[in-house]
Amino acid sequence: MAPSSVSAAHVKAVRGFNRFYTQRIGVLDPYLGSDFSLTEVRVLYELAHRDQPTASELGRDLSLDPGYLSRILRRFEHKGWLERVPSPADARQSLLRLTRSGREAFEPLQQRSRDEASALLQPLPPGQRERVIAAMQTVQRLLAPDEARTRTVQLRDPRPGDLGWVVMQHGEIYAREYGYSDEFEALVAEVASGYLKNFDPHWEKGWIAELDGERVGSVFVVRKSATVAQLRLLILSPHARGLGLGGRLVDECIAFARAKGYRKMVLWTNGQLDAARAIYSSRGFTLEESEPLEAYGKKLVSESWSLDLR
Repeated sequence: MAPSSVSAAHVKAVRGFNRFYTQRIGVLDPYLGSDFSLTEVRVLYELAHRDQPTASELGRDLSLDPGYLSRILRRFEHKGWLERVPSPADARQSLLRLTRSGREAFEPLQQRSRDEASALLQPLPPGQRERVIAAMQTVQRLLAPDEARTRTVQLRDPRPGDLGWVVMQHGEIYAREYGYSDEFEALVAEVASGYLKNFDPHWEKGWIAELDGERVGSVFVVRKSATVAQLRLLILSPHARGLGLGGRLVDECIAFARAKGYRKMVLWTNGQLDAARAIYSSRGFTLEESEPLEAYGKKLVSESWSLDLR
């Protein structure tokens, strides 16, 4: 539709909504009470939730001038928040990733953003909250470019049938990619069964990741003790990798555990799961203990990791 065919009343309505909403979410104030601009926080967000993007990818997806983005990235590097590694696919490009100190700087901003979003919806009764969210989703869906409409990511609570899917995904993926026997699938089934039977909604939570309406990932927080939370059953389908979803699932676990007052988060993995181990390490988890393990038809290295949440 040509711009001239849009009525003056519609233009006025859009501009009025823009003024209202930018004021309501505090965009005109120092963003999230920090020294950063909205754009800088958005770049930090993308770095925290993507799997080692390039600068050109960030600039394209955020519609940022390359020179402006370059200045932001140099500032983050100067603070020790960002590191670059050569791209194995293109020597002219560097992959970007936040350092541990970068994530420590970003996490309070992310939590503040969550708190402000919660405060925005808190005064509304449940029915009105649903109407607001549905309206936002409608605006986003209708105004998004055609190519962006098919990549919808959602993290939701588990529903009946989801834990069975989680068990199936672990069994299929680990057999195909690592040659694990069905002994591993049996272990995952026991963990899933225990979660369902003993679930405590106040202290425990699970997430199912959907991409374009299809289940592609999961993660769960279970209560190990009064002060220790355990991260379990992190899985991501192969076609959903590279979008930062694995890191996002782990971030949700950490945020939940901190909000509940846990002092520590622990997890078990093995030494061959490089992608998962990179996510854990970048979030501040440290390897506490490792030992040889013969299981699932393989010779492995069992690893215990932990994160201080205080």
